[in-house]
Amino acid sequence: MIGKRRTRIRKILWTVVAGFVLMNVIAAFHAYKFTHFSDSGVQKTGNPEALSFAAKVQALLFGVSNPRPENKGKPSGPYKQVILQSNKRIEGWYISADSAKGTVLICHGFSGNKASMLDKSDVFHELGYDTFLIDFMGSGGSEGNQTTIGFYEAQQVCTAFRYLKERTQQPVILFGTSMGAAAIMKAVCDSSIQADALILECPFGTMQETVEARFHNMRVPAFPMATLLVFWGGLENGFNAFAHNPADYAAHIKIPSLLMYGEKDLNVSRAETDRIFARLGGYRELKLYPESGHENYLKKYKAQWTQNVEGFLAQIAK
Repeated sequence: MIGKRRTRIRKILWTVVAGFVLMNVIAAFHAYKFTHFSDSGVQKTGNPEALSFAAKVQALLFGVSNPRPENKGKPSGPYKQVILQSNKRIEGWYISADSAKGTVLICHGFSGNKASMLDKSDVFHELGYDTFLIDFMGSGGSEGNQTTIGFYEAQQVCTAFRYLKERTQQPVILFGTSMGAAAIMKAVCDSSIQADALILECPFGTMQETVEARFHNMRVPAFPMATLLVFWGGLENGFNAFAHNPADYAAHIKIPSLLMYGEKDLNVSRAETDRIFARLGGYRELKLYPESGHENYLKKYKAQWTQNVEGFLAQIAK
C-alpha cells in the first residue's frame, strides 16, 4: 500500500516537473519570437480577438509572427537621411519647416517604423515644427531584427536627442506612441535629458501588465504564462523585464508632459494611464479619445488631436 502511494506521488511530481519545463520551453520560444522580427515575407499574425480557436492555440504554443517592419513610404517633400551610431546603428529622416519654432523627435511603436509616423510629422509641420523621425533597432533602415519594447530603444532616443541639441538652440520636443512613449520615458528617467516637452501616446504601465493584456485579449488565463514570458523575454535580451515599467519612470519625470489615451484601448488600461499621469511631475495634461483603441488617433480624432497638441505646446511656450 505504501509502495503504491509513493509511486503515485512520484508520478504526480514528475508530471508537475514535466509541465513546468514544457511551459518554460513554450514561453522561451514565444518570448524570442516577440522580441525578434521575422523575415519581411512572413505573414503577420492577426489581432488576438480576431483569431480562430486553432490560430489562438498555435499563437499560444509557438508565438506570434512579426515580419520585420519596412518603410513603405517616404516624406512627400525634401528631407535629409541621417545615420546615427547608438547601441545599434539607426536611421532617421530630418524634415525642415519654414521658420521653425522647434524640433519634434518622433518615435514609433512596436512593430512600427518611421514611415508609419509621417502623418503625425505632417501635423507638426503644419504647427510650425521641424521633425526628426527615427527607426528604432530592428525596424526600417536601422540595424538588426531585435526589439526590446522600449528598453534598449531608450538609448537610441538619447542619441537622437543629442544629435538635435548639437544642431539647434530651439526647443526640442519628444513625441512617442506606445513603445516609443515607453522608450522616451526610460530615456528621460535614466539619462536626465532636458527636453522641452514630452508628448506621450498610450504608454503601458508595466511590462507585466502589457503582456497580461495580450492574454486577456485572447480570453485565456494570463497566469503563469505571462510571468514566464516576461522572465524569458528579459533573459534572452539581457535585461530585467520586470523592472521595465513606465509607471515607475514617470515618477522621475519633471518635464511638461501631454499624455494621450484611447478609452477603448485593450492593450493599455485606464488604470495604468491614470497611474502614469498621477506620477508625472511638473506641468501635465491628459487628453482622452473615447472611441479610439490602441491605434493611430488621427484616424478618428485628427482635428481634436491637433488642437490638443497645439494647445499644449502653446501653454508650455508661455
